[in-house]
Amino acid sequence: MREGVLVKPYERLDTEEIQKIHEASLSILIDPGIISYNGEAAEIFGDNGAEVSSHNGYWRVSIPEELVKESVKLAPSVVKLGARNAKNDLVLDSKEPRVRFGTGSETNVILDMGVEDFVSKESGIERQFPVFRRRRGTVNDLCQSARVCEQLENVDFFIRNVNIQDDDITDDNKDVNKFYASLNNMTKHVMGGLTNLGKLDDVIRMAELISGGRKEPIISFIACVTKSPLQFVRDSTQSLIEMVRRNYPVVISASPQGGSTAPVQEAGTVAQQNAEILAGVTLSQLVRAKAPVLYGSNPLRVRMDTLDNMYGAPETNQYYIGGVQMAKFYGIPCYSAAGIGDCKYPGIEATAEKMLSHLFSTLTGAQYVHYAFGLLEGTNTLSLEQLILDDLHVGLCKSILREQRIEEELRESLKEIREVMSTSHKMFTRYARKYMRSGKLIPFYPFEGDGNETLIKVRERKEELLSAPVDEIPEDVKREIFHEFDVLERIK
Repeated sequence: MREGVLVKPYERLDTEEIQKIHEASLSILIDPGIISYNGEAAEIFGDNGAEVSSHNGYWRVSIPEELVKESVKLAPSVVKLGARNAKNDLVLDSKEPRVRFGTGSETNVILDMGVEDFVSKESGIERQFPVFRRRRGTVNDLCQSARVCEQLENVDFFIRNVNIQDDDITDDNKDVNKFYASLNNMTKHVMGGLTNLGKLDDVIRMAELISGGRKEPIISFIACVTKSPLQFVRDSTQSLIEMVRRNYPVVISASPQGGSTAPVQEAGTVAQQNAEILAGVTLSQLVRAKAPVLYGSNPLRVRMDTLDNMYGAPETNQYYIGGVQMAKFYGIPCYSAAGIGDCKYPGIEATAEKMLSHLFSTLTGAQYVHYAFGLLEGTNTLSLEQLILDDLHVGLCKSILREQRIEEELRESLKEIREVMSTSHKMFTRYARKYMRSGKLIPFYPFEGDGNETLIKVRERKEELLSAPVDEIPEDVKREIFHEFDVLERIK
């Protein structure tokens, strides 16, 4: 399996504070409870002891404390995610703070980068500068992103990160095409949401054909069940119910916005988000006991002048940490986020916002961290150059926080100190070179230069990655897929 990085988690909340947030969340689920726009969910809760009242177009559900506690106990503490290549399998253990990173968010915009020559009017000096062009995403962009991510060391899983908007993509064929495009260019685990719930069985059938009978599912799903504050959306709640019935792993994702759809205070946002996720976990276990679910913590902070998300706000990182601690408290593997900022273009500002998030999310010990690669302008834009930079930065975070080897290092160092002190030059450089070549030090930055030079080097690296071969789906399986499903044969 993919190892990720095992960390000593940073915790903002102590045991007493976690207990208080837990109790506050249970209180919220009783009063005011959850508003459900999904009739089947309301019926399931009512059949299992919740107090349900019908209103005009919705149901108000008051969930008893004991029902929540019993359901949480049923949720598996370990979730296994397969991949086309078994070496890329993931074992998400809620008791082990082992962090894996992946992509995420179905971006609407692709940021293409070119390089042009510019001449200074004053000095006449010629230099190359990156130039950017924004456009709608296509199936080919999704394929290219998956091909790049397949080869990047620190991308552990793939969540479709392009909203495919080709003219021949429809609501009826979008789901099979985005999963096929991802799986054909990727031997790592693939996760996604659904555009059309009616295509769920087609997506599962296609994935099972590709997996060749592997026990662990090579795909999983995201269900954004809750519209904050505390409302079960009709369609996505139905998606959760159907995915759970088929026993496929599902992220129960909540994304309250502190200051607009949740209290701006850290404790208030964490408590409300926790209540929303617990309601989803409870529903999942009532539908199918021991259904594999992830605790989907994805809180944000509002920008008060526009009511947009502030992904780069420091408070967002505080919310993330609280969410991960609550998932650990319940013993459910945690799906969290990292690497998001508000900048529109790659550069120093984007790096600063993202690195703060990457570092804190690694420190939390969340088992499954999405959003980590390539996103700009919140989650609206994807840049392959930024994706490659983010892979490097995630690698640096992992290197900083990897397990210490104190006993081994002291043994080596004491020997070196004694040998060096017997020489005339009193220098450790010969030993340092050997140690550096072993890969035990944090690696050098391979794209060194000013901002423009760095991006030009990254663009060259992107072209290398795109030209490298990928282990595609076998041709006989492709033929069966093209025969059975509305998959575009032009997808590579």
